Amino acid sequence: MTEKELRAKVVSIAEKYLGCKESNGSHRKIIDLYNSHKPLARGYPVKYTDAWCATFVSAVFIEAGLTEIAPTECGCGAMINLYKKIGRWEENDAYVPSPGDVVMYDWQDNGVGDNTGAADHVGIVVSVSGNSIKVIEGNMSDAVGYRTLRVNGKYIRGYCLPKYSAKAGSTGSNTTTPPSNGSASKPASAKKASEAARSFNKTLAGTYVVTANVGLHIRNGAGTGKASFAVLPKGTKVANYGYYTLVGNIKWLYVQVTYKGVTYTGFCSSQYLKK
Repeated sequence: MTEKELRAKVVSIAEKYLGCKESNGSHRKIIDLYNSHKPLARGYPVKYTDAWCATFVSAVFIEAGLTEIAPTECGCGAMINLYKKIGRWEENDAYVPSPGDVVMYDWQDNGVGDNTGAADHVGIVVSVSGNSIKVIEGNMSDAVGYRTLRVNGKYIRGYCLPKYSAKAGSTGSNTTTPPSNGSASKPASAKKASEAARSFNKTLAGTYVVTANVGLHIRNGAGTGKASFAVLPKGTKVANYGYYTLVGNIKWLYVQVTYKGVTYTGFCSSQYLKK
């Protein structure tokens, strides 16, 4: 299977449990599936009365046969630690996820700056459209259900990123999962800014074309003093999801582009971009 197909498989498995809930006991098959996988994380068999959001995520990957790339756990914090150990934890709230990525929440997030609190809940990304993320979660009001949030939205703690490419028979997607702060190892085919965007304006979202005759730098942060990843030739198309940082009177757009086989996520001056 290709990476894209593996991601779709995970989402499909998760969605088949949609509507399972505690009130009629239908959630028990999720708990049973998790407990059937040995060795149990920390040797702990999950009870039907326990919180089961992380258990749901783990059960989905158990059924998909992908526990080699998605370590199982029944607790959010412990799951994050496992992904950190394998270099697949994405700290940057502004990361744009792909279907099959695992999103962590912190309900105490005040929405200002990068969230660094303790994780309280977890789900699996179903789809991303523009800056809108659709997630499926277990133990959402005691059931399996959907949630919609925006990229870099309030309550996002970070992302656990199963390395689907390691299990794919061939690469059927340009999806990359580069880290933003050194907490995960960087794939050779991707580079991502260590600096997060500070502002959001949905009217900015869209595809832009480089207008500078000499090309345009995509940088590790907002401003001409930040390191350059590459110089994008005139006519290159880049994608923006509404995120930017204002430096002086200039908007530096947080964009993504694939150029010469490398996917870059970084900052470009809006002075040389045309929508």
